[in-house]
Amino acid sequence: MTEKHCNNLISRGGSSLVMVLWIFVLLTVITAVVAQTSRLDTRITANGGDRLRCKWACRAGMETAIGILTDDERESDSLGDLWTDNPEDLQDVELNGCTFSVEVIDESSKLNINILNQKMLMYLPDMTEDVANSIIDWRDKNDDPRTGSAEEGYYQNISYPYRIKNKAFSTVRELLRVKGVTEELFYGPQGENTFTETADENVLVNEGWINYLTCYSRQANKDSEGNRRSDINKASERKLVRDLEISESHAKWIVDTRKNGFKTLGDLINATSGSSPSKSSSKSGQAKALDLETALGLIDKICVKNNRYIYGKLNINTASKVALLTLFSGDEQVVNDIIAYRQSQLNGIEAFEQLAEISSLKKSVLKKTIDAICLRSGIYTIRSTANANLTDTVVQTETVVDRDLSPVQIIYFCQGAKL
Repeated sequence: MTEKHCNNLISRGGSSLVMVLWIFVLLTVITAVVAQTSRLDTRITANGGDRLRCKWACRAGMETAIGILTDDERESDSLGDLWTDNPEDLQDVELNGCTFSVEVIDESSKLNINILNQKMLMYLPDMTEDVANSIIDWRDKNDDPRTGSAEEGYYQNISYPYRIKNKAFSTVRELLRVKGVTEELFYGPQGENTFTETADENVLVNEGWINYLTCYSRQANKDSEGNRRSDINKASERKLVRDLEISESHAKWIVDTRKNGFKTLGDLINATSGSSPSKSSSKSGQAKALDLETALGLIDKICVKNNRYIYGKLNINTASKVALLTLFSGDEQVVNDIIAYRQSQLNGIEAFEQLAEISSLKKSVLKKTIDAICLRSGIYTIRSTANANLTDTVVQTETVVDRDLSPVQIIYFCQGAKL
């Protein structure tokens, strides 16, 4: 074999080897890409499955909370009830590869943003007059700006313009659209997840207005037994005696006193006598004034308007110190006494008559605030969070429910990776 022929064979052999090596490299790359794609598809599939499991775990948490709320005693609500203090059923519950936790919030423990006036808004932590006026202008029906506030012209001339509402807030997060309301004011400072009350120094740390404000608080115009309340502006003496189980002399006094009608329940408190009537003063046919304790015993059974719902009452059994300070115009003595008293009771304040036992709750204070007070609630927010055990998938739901309706009615529902 000639030298030239040998060189040609060697050259062809080298080319074949190079080609084989390139094919090997190419196959290796393809294998790696396929493996990576396969791992990605597997992860996507796993995440999709976990997301679906978390979604239904959130639903399970919501239904669990609804069941607890449905079975709860309706006479009064307090922070010791199972819907708020029940780690066994509501915290870190394992379910089909997920863990869910549920927080139940009484909407009547918060202040109704659609009812608060400018003076009351100013008791909120970090509130300014300009922001308070902007909140009121957002919900009122006119286009006349208050001092430091804004109306349609302002919102139409910002970088991303939108229309002003000029009617009641539909959700509390709508506050973020109001001039001057920042995420820090609304959600609280970064890293602050709890509400701190330092009684000794009277220091209140703002945990975010979302925790103090609502637009959902309402209750059916019924007493603790589910009966329609008696309208003391329209009921006859006979009906008052029958429905309220009071004496004829008390019924006659109510009819004689109402004249042009009681405007608020506070008017009834204002007209009461200072002490309990003696037996000799309760003769049939003679009008006798209610004493304060007797009047307080009627509060849950009566109304001054025969509406289906009453809006904006604050549950003093579940309200935070900030909410109570707003209701009682910053009177810390009254607020501290209410908190101390409700904590001393096993089930909180169960009847309005107990308010007479709080020494700082004078008659003058009660007549101004009794119309805005309640002891039980109907509307609750249920926040359910589910975490997958094997992946980092997290799903949250927020549901507002009315437990006074049968079946329980969902008023608002939102679901997402983060709310």
